[in-house]
Amino acid sequence: MMCFKLLGLVFLGLVIQNCTAQTQGKWNGKECAVVLTYDDSLEEHLDNVIPSLNTYNLKGTFYIIGSSDCFKERNSEWKSAAKEGHELGNHTLMHPCANTPKRKKQLPPELDLNNYTLRKVVDEIAFTNDLLTKIDAKSERTFAFPCGQKNVNDTIFYDYVKKYFVGARGVKRGMKSMNEIDLEDINAYGMKEHTGQEMIALVDEAIKNKKLLVFLFHGVGGGSPLNVGIKEHQQLLEYLNLQKKKVWVAPMVDVALYIKQNHLIE
Repeated sequence: MMCFKLLGLVFLGLVIQNCTAQTQGKWNGKECAVVLTYDDSLEEHLDNVIPSLNTYNLKGTFYIIGSSDCFKERNSEWKSAAKEGHELGNHTLMHPCANTPKRKKQLPPELDLNNYTLRKVVDEIAFTNDLLTKIDAKSERTFAFPCGQKNVNDTIFYDYVKKYFVGARGVKRGMKSMNEIDLEDINAYGMKEHTGQEMIALVDEAIKNKKLLVFLFHGVGGGSPLNVGIKEHQQLLEYLNLQKKKVWVAPMVDVALYIKQNHLIE
C-alpha cells in the first residue's frame, strides 16, 4: 500500500511540474526566445548599440572579425562589453566569402573563400577564438558563418571547428521550436532598412508560436549597406523591454546552451 501511495505522489508531482512548465513557458520560463546578433564588429555597435542595450539591461551577441580595425583599436571597449554580459562571438579572422558570378562586388583574392584551404580557414577560426578568449576569458561561445557560407570547396568546414563552439548562426530566415533547431545552422532574420513595427511584428509572431527568433543586424545608424536606423532599432528594444514577462532575450551562447540542455524534454 505504501508503495502505491509513493507512486501516486511521484506521479502527482510530475503532473504538477509539467503543468507549471507549460504555464511558465519552455524558453527559460518565457513564451519565446529572442537573440539580438550584430555582425562584423562595427564602430556603430560600440557607439550606438551597446549603450542602448545597456539602458534596458538587454544582452546581445556581437560577431567579431578578428582582424577588424574596430576590434583591434577599441579592444578595451569590447572587453567592457563582455563584462557587461554581451557575447563576443567568432566571425572568423578575415571574413572570407566565396566570389560568385552573382556577387556585385568581387572580393580580392586573399578574401575569396574559393582560394582558402581547409587548413587555412580552420586555423584562422581557431586563432580568432584565442583572440576572443584573451578579451573575455570565456570558454564557450558561438560562431557565425561569413556571408552564410559553410564550405571550403566541397568540404563543410564547420565540422572541423565545431568543437570550439556551442552552436553556429546561419542566415536562412525562419523561426523554429526547440526540437526543430539545428545548432550547427541556426536560422536568423537579416535586417536591412526594416522599420521598428516590422521588427516588432516578428517578435509578436515568435510569442504567438512560442519559437526562437534571431535578429541579424549589421549597421545600426550606419556602418554598413545592410543598415537599420537608430530610431527603428530603439523601438525594437523598447518593445522587448515591455515584453520581458513573455520574451527571454539572451545572447546566442546562452540560448544554444539552454537548447542543448532542454530540447529532449520539450
